[in-house]
Amino acid sequence: MKTSILDNITFRLLATAAAFVAWWLLYRNLAALAGWLTYFAGGLVRGSRLGVAVEFFVFEAPKVLLLLALVVFGVGIVRTFFTPERTRRLLAGRRESAGNVLAALLGTVTPFCSCSAVPLFIGFVTAGVPLGVTFSFLISAPMVNEVALVLLFGMFGWKVASLYLGTGLAVAIVAGWTLGRLRLERHVEPWVYENAAGTNEDEAATPAMSWGERLRAGVVAVREIVGRVWLYVLLGIAVGAGIHGYVPENFMASIMGRGAWWSVLLAVVIGMPMYSNAAGIIPIVQALLGKGAALGTVLAFMMSVIGLSLPEAIILRQVLKPRLIATFFGVVAGGILLVGYLFNLVL
Repeated sequence: MKTSILDNITFRLLATAAAFVAWWLLYRNLAALAGWLTYFAGGLVRGSRLGVAVEFFVFEAPKVLLLLALVVFGVGIVRTFFTPERTRRLLAGRRESAGNVLAALLGTVTPFCSCSAVPLFIGFVTAGVPLGVTFSFLISAPMVNEVALVLLFGMFGWKVASLYLGTGLAVAIVAGWTLGRLRLERHVEPWVYENAAGTNEDEAATPAMSWGERLRAGVVAVREIVGRVWLYVLLGIAVGAGIHGYVPENFMASIMGRGAWWSVLLAVVIGMPMYSNAAGIIPIVQALLGKGAALGTVLAFMMSVIGLSLPEAIILRQVLKPRLIATFFGVVAGGILLVGYLFNLVL
């Protein structure tokens, strides 16, 4: 029996290693492959608007999907360590200042999006996690997104990725702390606190998982998550390709450049009604930067799309009263605006 288990783990480790080698070889040769498909096989004219747009799409589509598959595989493994119950226990009973920092950090490594907002919010509040700490987690989890972080690193390098990580964490920590100081608990729907007694029961211990099971969880995550978002990824890249090939640089620089004082505010206002995951918005971010948009403005746009959205507000309405939702969005939007203006000023 033990030999069979070891053989199974060994097979999965070897299969994972072989898949990674194939991934790396394909990833390294994407630029040459995109050029060949666009100009030799496709017969398009090098330097033409259509050629530039098609080459962008043919290069970025497999690149983003490959990076996404790799990141989601890792997230699937991380998910086996950070369940909602374990995360809740880590945050319960923390002092607000330390809790805000810990909650924001946990939000970057736990694969919860705004779709999980209601059950997570209820679980955290009923477990005794302070309201401000809960908000730090809810801001960080979707906005400081591990998918976005790795895609930014792959496309722009460690400096832009580090800026995104640092500013996102700062917004989550400061906004959560600010919301905690406002003492808005009375604007949480009463039934959330009424259910507190029913959620404090001892939870059954989760059996330890073997590494073979963790690797399988990573594969399952790739199949489920990439299978669900690949179309949005391709749509985002198509939009980015259109911007890259056809939108004049002077136009984007005029409305999203650092010279326009209202550009950051406009970017946040445009981004808030939108809803997209990180994988879908990053190619658009790349195209905007390539056309002369300012980094701070683009970061503000990306954070508002990922971290603030109308669907999230609708979901949160089940547990929060309108005033608290408005305050939550206002505080986070203010932090994003500050980030955008700061980076446009210093970079």
